[in-house]
Amino acid sequence: MRRIEAPLLTREAFREFGDVVIAERADITPIMVNFGTAARRNDACDPLVSTRSHAKPNLATFVCKPWSRFPVVAEAMEKHPCSSQLFVPMKVERYLVVVAPGDEKPDVEGLRAFVAMPGQGVVYGANVWHMPLIVFGTERAEFVMFVWEDGTADDCVVAKLSEPVEIVTPP
Repeated sequence: MRRIEAPLLTREAFREFGDVVIAERADITPIMVNFGTAARRNDACDPLVSTRSHAKPNLATFVCKPWSRFPVVAEAMEKHPCSSQLFVPMKVERYLVVVAPGDEKPDVEGLRAFVAMPGQGVVYGANVWHMPLIVFGTERAEFVMFVWEDGTADDCVVAKLSEPVEIVTPP
């Protein structure tokens, strides 16, 4: 079985698949708001996109149980052909971000995995293959998710990988 390592998530390493959202970015000048008690950074990620003007924005929450099947093996992935998808953790110890290029199916040769830490959100670009949320730790995790949907099959496409891939994560 093919094996890949999952290093810590960085914006630079994730760039071809989307963006990483963090509260404090040195490249964005903060604007002081709330009577000087908060630093606001606008445009904190690449623009969120939808290619369907009739699709509705959906802000949802996810509550996830810690993953218990080790090693982690990628066997299938999903993508949202017409919309970016944003996940922002509200409560999490660590979570796994697995992405792959590909058109009709995920390209296992290009499959990449990253470990995201508290304070890191992730934006999957439109049409980017990714695995569903996998959270690590002892506590349940909570996320806010944003995507545009219209109730059709183009909201979410699922495909099996041509071969399973084991993902090696740090302890």
